[in-house]
Amino acid sequence: MEWNPETLQFLSQCFLHTLSPQPEPRRAAESSLSEAADRPNYGLAVLRLVAEPSVDEQIRQAAAVNFKNHLRTRWVPSNDPKAGPVFPPILDPEKDQIKTLIVSLMLSSSPRIQSQLSEALAVIGKHDFPKSWPTLLPELVSNLQKAAQSADYASINGILGTANSIFKKFRYQYKTNDLLLDLKYCLDNFAAPLLEIFLKTASLIDSTTVSAGGGSPVTLRPLFESQRLCCRIFFSLNFQELPEFFEDHMREWMDEFRKYLTTNYPSLESSTDGLALVDELRAAVCENISLYMEKNEEEFQVHLNDFASAVWSLLTNVSQSSSRDKLAVTAMKFLTTVSTSVHHTLFAAEGVIPQICQSIVIPNVRLRDEDEELFEMNYIEFIRRDMEGSDLDTRRRIACEMLKGIATNYKKQVTDIVSIQIQNLLSSFATNPSVNWKDKDCAIYLVVSLATKKAGGTSVSTDLVDVHTFFTTVIVPELQSQDVNGFPMLKAGGLKFFTMFRGQIQKPVAFLLFPDLVRFLGAESNVVHSYAASCIEKLLLVKDEGGKARYTSADITPVVPVLMNNLFNALKFPESEENQYVMRCIMRVLGIADISGEIAGPCIGGLTSILNEVCKNPKNPIFNHYLFESVAILIRRACERDASLISAFEASLFPSLQTILANDVTEFLPYAFQLLAQLVELNRPPISPSYMQIFVLLLSPDSWRRSSNVPALVRLLQAFLQKAPHEVNQEGRLNQVLGIFNMLVSSPSTDEQGFYVLNTVIENLEYGVISPYMSNIWNVLFMRLQNNRTIKFQKSLVIFMSLFLVKHGAQHLVDTMNAVQSNIFLVILEQFWIPNLKLITGAIEMKLTAVAGTRLICESPVLLDAAAAKHWGRTLDSIVTLLSRPEQERVEEEPEMPDIAENVGYTATFVKLYNAGKKEDDPLTDVKDPKQFLVALLSKLSALTPGKYPQIINENLEQANQAALLQLCSTYNCTIV
Repeated sequence: MEWNPETLQFLSQCFLHTLSPQPEPRRAAESSLSEAADRPNYGLAVLRLVAEPSVDEQIRQAAAVNFKNHLRTRWVPSNDPKAGPVFPPILDPEKDQIKTLIVSLMLSSSPRIQSQLSEALAVIGKHDFPKSWPTLLPELVSNLQKAAQSADYASINGILGTANSIFKKFRYQYKTNDLLLDLKYCLDNFAAPLLEIFLKTASLIDSTTVSAGGGSPVTLRPLFESQRLCCRIFFSLNFQELPEFFEDHMREWMDEFRKYLTTNYPSLESSTDGLALVDELRAAVCENISLYMEKNEEEFQVHLNDFASAVWSLLTNVSQSSSRDKLAVTAMKFLTTVSTSVHHTLFAAEGVIPQICQSIVIPNVRLRDEDEELFEMNYIEFIRRDMEGSDLDTRRRIACEMLKGIATNYKKQVTDIVSIQIQNLLSSFATNPSVNWKDKDCAIYLVVSLATKKAGGTSVSTDLVDVHTFFTTVIVPELQSQDVNGFPMLKAGGLKFFTMFRGQIQKPVAFLLFPDLVRFLGAESNVVHSYAASCIEKLLLVKDEGGKARYTSADITPVVPVLMNNLFNALKFPESEENQYVMRCIMRVLGIADISGEIAGPCIGGLTSILNEVCKNPKNPIFNHYLFESVAILIRRACERDASLISAFEASLFPSLQTILANDVTEFLPYAFQLLAQLVELNRPPISPSYMQIFVLLLSPDSWRRSSNVPALVRLLQAFLQKAPHEVNQEGRLNQVLGIFNMLVSSPSTDEQGFYVLNTVIENLEYGVISPYMSNIWNVLFMRLQNNRTIKFQKSLVIFMSLFLVKHGAQHLVDTMNAVQSNIFLVILEQFWIPNLKLITGAIEMKLTAVAGTRLICESPVLLDAAAAKHWGRTLDSIVTLLSRPEQERVEEEPEMPDIAENVGYTATFVKLYNAGKKEDDPLTDVKDPKQFLVALLSKLSALTPGKYPQIINENLEQANQAALLQLCSTYNCTIV
């Protein structure tokens, strides 16, 4: 694209129309720009338009945004098709011109355009700096020094903002030699100019604030912003390790840092946005000193006392306003780091811990208006922070983390002081409960937040209170309150305490409160009925010693009708229509209670009506998963207990499942196929016409195109093969089934699923039905073996051959394989079966392959032939390895490389329904012990030709395996003669 008046006019018009409120001209302009963007030098032309002073500021700003986005997609285009369309890259000559122009243009632009160009520059820097853009840093430094001489803080902050963006990579990238070389280059060029501008600005702030009135906010704002940016750059350049320059000049930095924590700036702090700017600088300082405390403790220790007292005093004066949260949190994090370090003695002085508790912890743990607002307006976020621990950056949580930090070395003092505080808060509540309810909330929060969890378990403990006494005197009154809607935050706190200490609340006590928990499901507050559901669900998971469930079906079955009614009603409250805590509780109750027909009917009705609703717009995957798990567990437990319910369940579920299939609800297809598989497995032949329609759909290749559907479709296909083997053999369906097997087994990502299909065919159809297809099946398997033999495939092949042998006999196995190619059986045996047999894992698979191997060497004429003695011996060696050695000794499985190409493009993921899981079938129920089976058959075989087999064993079995075989013979009282 040439730069000329016509181009200027064309681009100006396009960017003007992109700002139009009318959709037609806006879309036309966007389309024109999209076409033009593919032409060479488009980015350069847009940058020149941004630099054109005669063009309206709004148009230039729109062009600057477009330029930044153009660079994002085309400077180094992504090769990942999942990331969207792939754009042609900007060519090197154009890149060079852009890099030559952008810094000076950014510095001469208005603030809004400057911020867009600074971001664009950071995009280039991310890919090119420093190796492919060696002129950038010298240019930034030179411009910084010029701007500093004239105190041009618009330019200074533009340069520092850019430097901050390009140096951020040093914060979180893994430390490599390349990264450290880049860091050294930046330090050599930028560390000294950074300190110079930092000290110069500090001096300007000092001289401005001592003037009458403390200086003008207009003058001070850019100076404070400059210092904040210097602090963020300091953080980036010091993140990996302490650079020598910063160590040499530590005092200069630290003196200024301390000043910003201890000095007030009334002329700025009198306005909200001015205070926010000063607080941002203080928070940046706290992050820097926390970094030094964590990584450079030894060098930093001379400054530590001053900073600890500065931060402490700052925290006692920070108001509870949410605008000051970031400062409060970063300051408390610093004190937490100090409390767990070797310098924790700072907290040992008389009165320090009580003062921290009184003036910092309690004020920050108390509920604020913002917390109440979140509780009422956004219950999901409130629970995420309060119950699920995503609140690490909130004042309440970090204040408690700070106490825990101090308690690492001063446990008794912290425990004694906090216990007293809790009693004081409860006494205050008792004097006037309706006014002082927040004191009780604060007490409960302290106990819950300071409780310690035992590693790897769900049990918690606390030294602050006696759990049983606290529960009965403080929590139970809240739970037994007849008004479920009064003081909802206190109710939520009580339910959270009950949930957390559920293991320590004795069963009789907890059981008496069960009706109250059920009642709270009717609370209008979303948090309260969510916590009630969560508490019930977690109680049902409590295990006593020995792993026995504390609460059984006998305990909850009497309340199930009311409980289920209240749970389904809770899902009718506004905002709780897709409440995952309620649905998880439904799932848990259905998994434990006795499900009679009277309960099953309303439950399946309620669940299908919810399913019909969420099908219209699936948006909460966790809720949806629990919904399908609930349906699956209801089918499993109700229909297995009472087969007469199957038809009622089908009548309820079929319309919903057909909607999912007909409307191609992608997210739900894997779930629908798993539920259908469950229903098919519960049916007795003959299969009804409605299922046969689904079977026809299942056999269509189109159904198998989405990889996320494959495991669920295989599960459904297996169900049909087991329940309708007669129908499979009609109308060419078996051919279609084997076509699906062929498609699946050809790819490493789905070959295991292909074997599931094939194994089910072999297990459920007569030999006469499958024999015409065997040559084709072997051809497919041998072709895959030749082209791409992974360990996983070879093991699956051994399992398939073993299953075929035990179902249809060794002779059919050998004959069908040799029909494809003369004597191929022995080749496959030697190269694949014997080496992979010892790698088989899984109890059923090990038994199957060991028994098949035993039958092969004891019954197959091919192996009983004298010419095959070596094959016979090596097969036995592999069987003995499989049966006598632990899995970790014989299996060294190398990780399979995923087939990336096959996962390209968007796919909904397959999520297995735990409650719709397929029962593993044992094809050899008559064989109890494969070891006994082996030595019994060997003993019988050897008796026919005494002296023959001990010699073969001696020549072909490893010494360890010969010893193991002797041991087995002795164990089962058999001899090989």
